[in-house]
Amino acid sequence: MTATAASAMKTSATATLSRERTDLLETLAKHRGFLRYAVRNLTDEQARLTPTASALSLGGLVKHVSACERGWADFIVRGAVAQELTPEKYAEFAADFVLAEHETLEGVLKAYEDVAAATDELIRTVDLDADHALPEAPWFESGARWSNRRALAHILAETAQHAGHADIIRETIDGQKTMG
Repeated sequence: MTATAASAMKTSATATLSRERTDLLETLAKHRGFLRYAVRNLTDEQARLTPTASALSLGGLVKHVSACERGWADFIVRGAVAQELTPEKYAEFAADFVLAEHETLEGVLKAYEDVAAATDELIRTVDLDADHALPEAPWFESGARWSNRRALAHILAETAQHAGHADIIRETIDGQKTMG
């Protein structure tokens, strides 16, 4: 297949998406872009800094948002088992807030790009009305269910919230602002 044919197929597939799916893709891309903008041109050392009252770093936020998105996309595919919090998963969750010494900002951004591509494909194809029971956890209402649409809205909310955190941290480091 030629590059022109592949591009035409992609354009055709995008053109047939519902308004809702297009809105989800575009809005999620916008907020992912804010997060990526907040970390542009940083060194790994700067990405590890925690210059505000919180323990959050920019590299850790990218890792956390990526892990959150991957986890909720997995929930869409596999249901509640994807969100069960075992001691091992809890340790992974805590580690997701830190850009470890052996990790690079470039590496976590690449991983985030891969997660985003997989989520975008879900948005294009998944039944938005299908739902799954949430796992038993103190932060979920007992017996609650989330639709795939609700899980995607949660991914979007997490991304937007943490992009805002990233903007504050970046401005504290060197004055760069995402907006304004």
